[in-house]
Amino acid sequence: MLTIAEIGQAHNGSFELLLQYIEVVSKTGVGAIKFQTHIAEAESSIYEPFRIKFSDQDKTRYDYWKRMQFTQEQWIEIGRRCKGVGLLFISSPFSNAAVDILEKAGVEQYKIGSGEVTNFLLLKKIVDTGKPIIISSGMSSYEELDKAVSFLKDHNANVSVLQCTTSYPTRPKDYGLNVISELKQRYNVPVGFSDHSASVVAGIAATAIGAEILEFHVVLDREQFGPDVTSSLTIDETSELVKGVAEISEALKNPIDKNDNSAFSELKNIFEKSLAVNKNLKEGHILTFDDLEGKKPKGYGMDASKFGGVIGKRLSKNLQQWDFLTENDIE
Repeated sequence: MLTIAEIGQAHNGSFELLLQYIEVVSKTGVGAIKFQTHIAEAESSIYEPFRIKFSDQDKTRYDYWKRMQFTQEQWIEIGRRCKGVGLLFISSPFSNAAVDILEKAGVEQYKIGSGEVTNFLLLKKIVDTGKPIIISSGMSSYEELDKAVSFLKDHNANVSVLQCTTSYPTRPKDYGLNVISELKQRYNVPVGFSDHSASVVAGIAATAIGAEILEFHVVLDREQFGPDVTSSLTIDETSELVKGVAEISEALKNPIDKNDNSAFSELKNIFEKSLAVNKNLKEGHILTFDDLEGKKPKGYGMDASKFGGVIGKRLSKNLQQWDFLTENDIE
């Protein structure tokens, strides 16, 4: 199971805060950390309408992307820090120019945001790097995903697909957990779950039904500013999720054979019951259901499961209350 902590814009344009995220996230047990690489001039324009007045700090969304940028030297340092703490360095580029920056920074894997699934220009640029690629399916129909996955496979890409719902935060009825198995059957590639629920439960549930990759947003403080804050896990929740996912993954790797209970032989002898009588009974008494009790341990009387075979049988000797009932006690 690959667990990916998505930082996204949680750094709010602060390089120092981003470096702090790397350090803190490395202590949660996740395997990878993911960023977004923005170059405003290359990916956007003044005509971009989305959330134009969403913050007091930025006049336009374009200005926001400018503030989210880092220099080439900073990205190189980001890559160095990730590897220094043992985290797989992943990022989502939103332009071909961003790919060039990430290649120089030593990115190890690429994530395709759901808005880029139809951007075959970007897909080709990333394919040519030879790095593994993860596609998020959030806004895509199967028709669009089919084309993207086919394009990547035709170019011999190492591709994985994530079920994702582009809704922040995602409600349980919108998780789309059923899509995980559909994606596996449809594409025969590793499949995972990109979570925006701000819930530990969603990731654990996805793991239990077969997700092989788990991506989730992480934030230091849910009171801070940012578009993904309400959809993110805290650091403590991230640690809890990683622990839960590890336990579920181990369980899935070790299926139980209910045909073989040999491991419980000793316990079965302790806890299973032998037949006994629940009152003083005379020789010649014909046993009824109401004369019987099951008592621990097994092996001192007939198995309690065989009670039907003694009903209607006659006792061959006197028995005291709570005596075990053996085959020698009946005619």
